[in-house]
Formats: sequence, structure tokens, C-alpha cells
Amino acid sequence: MAQVKFGLIGCGDAGGFHVMSSKDNPDSSVRYVAAHDINDKVLARFSRLHKLTPYAELGKFLASDIDAVLLAVPHYLHASLAKRIAEAGKHILCEKPMATTLEECDEMIAAAKKASVKFMIAENHRFLPAHKLVKQVIEEGLIGDIFLGRAYEGAFVPSRVFLDADNWQFTFDKGGGGVVADQGCHKFATLNWMLGEVDKAQCWLGKALNSPPNKAEDSAIVLLRYKSGAMITVDVSSVTVHPLTNRMELHGTKGTILEDHAWENPVSIFSSHDKAQVKGEFYSPKVEHGVYPKYYLISAREEDAHFADCILKDQHPEFTPEQAKQAIAVTLLSYLSAKKGAPASMSELATIAKTKGTKSILDGLDRAIQRNYDAMHWT
Repeated sequence: MAQVKFGLIGCGDAGGFHVMSSKDNPDSSVRYVAAHDINDKVLARFSRLHKLTPYAELGKFLASDIDAVLLAVPHYLHASLAKRIAEAGKHILCEKPMATTLEECDEMIAAAKKASVKFMIAENHRFLPAHKLVKQVIEEGLIGDIFLGRAYEGAFVPSRVFLDADNWQFTFDKGGGGVVADQGCHKFATLNWMLGEVDKAQCWLGKALNSPPNKAEDSAIVLLRYKSGAMITVDVSSVTVHPLTNRMELHGTKGTILEDHAWENPVSIFSSHDKAQVKGEFYSPKVEHGVYPKYYLISAREEDAHFADCILKDQHPEFTPEQAKQAIAVTLLSYLSAKKGAPASMSELATIAKTKGTKSILDGLDRAIQRNYDAMHWT
């Protein structure tokens, strides 16, 4: 079987899921063979564990015989490294979020096109079988026209990550913001795929932990209005304590979809449509799934295989860079609303992109964050 040789930049948890997912599937078209990390000890340990060739120098890594690179590094490095990878003639699979600004997204897209290499964002929610099932149910019209919904992403992060000013995660300058940028992008990419384009957003940001000034929000609520008229709330947090999960519910004129990653059968459907598998009752179709961390491995396997097939067959990825950019647009639109203290529209965001640039939205964003910790007692 033809295989695509992948190299990995960034030997952290995200990269580990991708490497392990391909190792578990001997018939995969994906083969991880090399790794690079700026931390020599991390690189040596990771490479030894996964039997990869370690490269301490990025130039030598890019000059090796790899076909593609998985980029799994801090968000602020995505654009600059993607351009270097493209210039080396390697295909690019980049972990989410695509970048911290719309301008960086455009730079990445342009670099890939100039070099004629494939480029995709590794948004695992787009490739999770449960979400593919939800998308199919919507397309078949089984729940009719969607008018209301809510989504939740709760990924508990140890408090030390938020309290450590030197840790890049959830910072304005390197993370591109807090949980809206880090976790909200999952939901925005998935919901856009299912519902179309966002028209307006209203957002509230909060800190439950008294984290350093360079750290952004640890909790947020975003209200989205889609051009279709659908109204969706997106709740995200990294300080809520529970088994790691994601949830979504969508209500339409002919039924409802409930989805929870923590369920063994993650999708439950109620439909009044004549073509429903079970009409007028909730039912749960069988779909490949497993509670955390298994669904991470499943989705990593699926997205890596899809990208490899695109390379082998010279096809465009199903999840395009332009679609990934739209998820970043919703993130920035949410932050713009938080700064305004009022709803913000995509037309307003477009104006800012043409004039001041979208990086300006992150400037002064800390003043829009509620200090909820002032009235809270953790001990």
C-alpha cells in the first residue's frame, strides 16, 4: 500500500495522538518517520518512544525525504513555520487553530498555493465519525430546519497552566486569546460546517482563576446568529472539573439531535420525518466512537488518512484552509463583541481587517474580561 511519510514538528500531546493513531493501524497510508522539537530532551524521549528519526535542526528535518509535516506547535508559530514548510516543498497538516489573525491565515494559504503543496488544518472535530453522522442527518433533512442549539467544550486544564505567566497557552500574544481561541475554534469549525455562515456574535468572557495579566479568559459564553437564522450558544471552559467531553444539541422543525462525546453511543436523534430510522422516538445509530482519549485517536486517524489520500490522489482536502479561516473569523468576531459589550457583525470584522488589521482586536482585550474570581472562593 502506498504511504505518505510524515514528519512531526512539536513533540507534545497533540503530536502524540497523531503518531499513536497511525501506529495502531498497520494498513494506514500514514507513516510517521521523523520529528523535530526545540527541546532536545523532549525530542529524544518522544523519538525513542515512537521510533522516529530525531532532527535537532529544522533545516535538516525539512531537507529529509519526508513528504508532509504535521505542525503541532504553539499557535503564534503556525504562520511562520507553515511558510518554511511550504518553501521546502512539503505538504502541511497544521494543528488547530489555524492562526491568531486573519492576516496570518491569508499568509499561510498564499504560501501553500505558491509552493503547490497540499494544506489542511487538523481540526479533529470535522473528522470525528459522530460529527459526520450529525452532518449526514442534517443534510438528509431528518430534523428539518435548525433554529436553536447549544454546544459545550470543557477541557479541564491544571490551574498551574493558567497561573504560570511563562506558559504560552491561553495568552494574548502567543495563544491568540483564551478558551474561545483554543477551544471555541473546535465548535465554530463544526457548527459552520453544519449550519453555514455566521452573521453576528455576542460574547462574554470571564476569569474564574486569578491568573496573570498576560493570560486571557478561562471561561466564555458566545451567542451566534447564523445567516440561516439559527441561534446557537457556545459555552467553553478549561477550569470546569468533569470527565473530558464535548456536547452539542441541535433543534429543528422536524426533530432534535443530542450528541455527547462521553456517551458510548454519542448521538441520539428524535425525528418526525418519514425516512427516520425510528420515527417519533429517540434512537442512537451505531457509530465508531470511544470516550476520551479514544475519540482523539479515532479523529486523528481519520484526518491524517484523509490528508494522506489527498496527497496520493492529488485532491483538495475536504476541510479547506478557507473554511478553517472562517472558524478564526468567528473567534475574532466573538472577541470584538466582548470588547464592544454588544453584538458584532461579520461586516464590522471585515472593515477592521481592511483597515487596522485583526490583530488589533486582541489589543486591550483583557479589559473586556470579567474578574469573576473576585467573588469566588476556591479553598
